[in-house]
Amino acid sequence: MKKRYKDILIICFIIYLFIIIILQKELIFNTISYSLNLWVKTLIPTMFPAFIISDILISYNITNYIPNHLKKLFRTLFNTNENTITIFFLSLLSGFPSNARIINLMYEKNQITKEEGEHALIFTHFSNPIFILSTISLKFLHNESFGYIILVSHILGNIILGILVRNYSHNNHVNYTKKKNNCQNFSQILINSIKHTIDSLLLILGTLTCFLIISSLIIHHINISPYTNSIIKGILEITMGLKSLSLLNIPNIYKVVISCMFISFGGLSIHMQIISQITDLNIKYHKFLLARIIHSIISGTICFILYILIYTK
Repeated sequence: MKKRYKDILIICFIIYLFIIIILQKELIFNTISYSLNLWVKTLIPTMFPAFIISDILISYNITNYIPNHLKKLFRTLFNTNENTITIFFLSLLSGFPSNARIINLMYEKNQITKEEGEHALIFTHFSNPIFILSTISLKFLHNESFGYIILVSHILGNIILGILVRNYSHNNHVNYTKKKNNCQNFSQILINSIKHTIDSLLLILGTLTCFLIISSLIIHHINISPYTNSIIKGILEITMGLKSLSLLNIPNIYKVVISCMFISFGGLSIHMQIISQITDLNIKYHKFLLARIIHSIISGTICFILYILIYTK
């Protein structure tokens, strides 16, 4: 009975949403156009090559070629199996939601377990460094050094979070790297990587567009201050939130720190993209959400300290 009432509630909400979309068709059209423009000009150039490279490196089991002393250091810091180092560094280079995609690929290839995937997801939530150093620092904040402060704080926040949750890992110390890969030539691996990448990018476009529409409708129908507007946008979709934040008339230190916190949280749009990539792992979302809140607090604190040290004499 409860499920039926829940289904009715969802149906009524969808019908109401459909009516609102018809009445606000110009707003929806502009939002979808913005979403497509963002996807084509920002997300595809940064994610497409990163996704393909990640696929190829995982197919060739890149973990086998990482120096043993680095793998030992990684196991000591994070209490996880050595294949997680591949997830960490590839996610650091390519940014979210590629970390979820990499975790899913390694799970499918039997290189990590479900528990190890869930643990790795907590501290491999990195934003694309190119996005931080170009879009955020140059286009939004108009200061290149701000981008480096945000990037360093964001990375250190993930590392500290990984150390804090190391005791929650159930590392079984199985050496997955000994397992042989399927015999595939480079052309097969490349074609499969392109197919998987296109599927992932389309999924990202869909979730991005949905959350931008929701964000636009909320902001349009609720009379709120520009500050609350920016916070809501940052929670729902970080790109809109970061752009809105950069236009506020507030000191740069607040713009830098809050931008860092937005990035570390990721936005609910990114969360949806990540969860959709790892449905087979049955990740508990509340754990991931809590990790993102803690990560945003840690990185924001580090960012504040770095800004004070650098710009306060």
